[in-house]
Amino acid sequence: MDGTFQAANPSSTEQPPLRELAADPLITRDYEARPALVYESLRARHGAVAPVDLLGVPVWLALGYAEVLEVLQNRGRVWSKRLDAWRDYAEGRVPRDWPLLPALEVDHVVFQEGRRLEELRGAYHAALRPFQDPSSPQAGELRAATARYADELIDVITEGGDSGFADLSAQYARPLPLMVVDRLLGFANGADEEVLMDMWRVLDAGPDSGPALERLLSALAGLAAAKMTRPGEDFPSYMLAARPEFTVDELSRELMMLVAVAGDFPGVLISNTVVEVINGGAGARESLSSGLIRETVNRVVMANPPMANLTMRCPSTDVRLGGRLIRAGEPVMLSVAAAHADPAFTGGADPSRSDRVYQTRAHLAWGAGPHHCLGVGLATMIVEIAIERLFSRFGALSLTLPSDQLPWRSSPLMRGLRSLPVRYRVAPRPAQAAPAPRPAPADPGAPPASAVSQPEQSRSALWRFLRGLRRGGR
Repeated sequence: MDGTFQAANPSSTEQPPLRELAADPLITRDYEARPALVYESLRARHGAVAPVDLLGVPVWLALGYAEVLEVLQNRGRVWSKRLDAWRDYAEGRVPRDWPLLPALEVDHVVFQEGRRLEELRGAYHAALRPFQDPSSPQAGELRAATARYADELIDVITEGGDSGFADLSAQYARPLPLMVVDRLLGFANGADEEVLMDMWRVLDAGPDSGPALERLLSALAGLAAAKMTRPGEDFPSYMLAARPEFTVDELSRELMMLVAVAGDFPGVLISNTVVEVINGGAGARESLSSGLIRETVNRVVMANPPMANLTMRCPSTDVRLGGRLIRAGEPVMLSVAAAHADPAFTGGADPSRSDRVYQTRAHLAWGAGPHHCLGVGLATMIVEIAIERLFSRFGALSLTLPSDQLPWRSSPLMRGLRSLPVRYRVAPRPAQAAPAPRPAPADPGAPPASAVSQPEQSRSALWRFLRGLRRGGR
């Protein structure tokens, strides 16, 4: 592929427009259980690009690795992420109650093009640099805080004894990124817990996605306004320093993206990586002890990317993609999960196998081209520390359900575990590492002393929730 696109001039004998084609529903019970089989079936019947019904709206689904990469790179500047480039939306044919619409109508960096995109990405780059540059003191402090949060969560899990049962999704993978987001954004009232939960509701495209989006933006608008009058050493303040002309509304929409990158995506990836390591047995754990955590994470995003499908692009002119005629304004959703399983890319290897022949660093889980994720370092740091601390603190972890019976939450965009039930045994601690005794808190629902530093006192509601999960035996 040379990176160019092929314009097309359809004749009267060409295929009909997308909205007139017969399309099978994408989000079905089969997709919830085994999306790989759905992608494989679509590829067998349609090739690299297939027409699908996405919750009642027709879209093209790009399944081929080359096709997904071509659209991502957008070297011909023909593919737009602007919502007004979608003809059916612009002409009022997309129902107002379509569940995915709230996530697409937020006018933030993800849906920008050209100069506006470059300006916003410049602000993101500047605001993230202190937290992603290994030589930066802020990055060192964030890594130390993330490890401390991980240990605090494990302490809560193991309060009942050195062995037992836990849901590592609800009790570890989900709250850990939330605590990091709290530190990055500078929330001081515990609102971040609902912020992250509402982000999940929006990404899940459920019936309450609209109200969730309103609550989410309201909380972030309040935070943005506060940072404009009282800046600090946090992400919103760095964004404002890089681009002082931000309005409250503009900044709140951009903060929404940080919640997604540093919250939901790493949480899903932590759970998926834990399953990969547990299923890999002793060899997988030995790899972690050998410092190969990053390669393990790469293998997981290849075989089971948290964001299975990326938001849609629309061509500004009629083009051909994967042998299909895509008319101007027709939406194309890019399936990273299907692209990673494309036999043309894998050489026929199963992407879940550890001996596959392709290079894991060629994956598209972080996107590519003009919209490539700027928070890769941050998200990867959270996941790597989470995995390292978990398998350092537990001498044994095993699933309490067969892998093929684990419950998944699949949406048009994300795919992650609803719960991750495990049986654990705490690893013996070296004598010199034994913590000094500390007095019990007066409030039995209060967090441990180590958790009551800096603004983290506001996490009391979260700690009570987590302790409730442990006491409930879930």
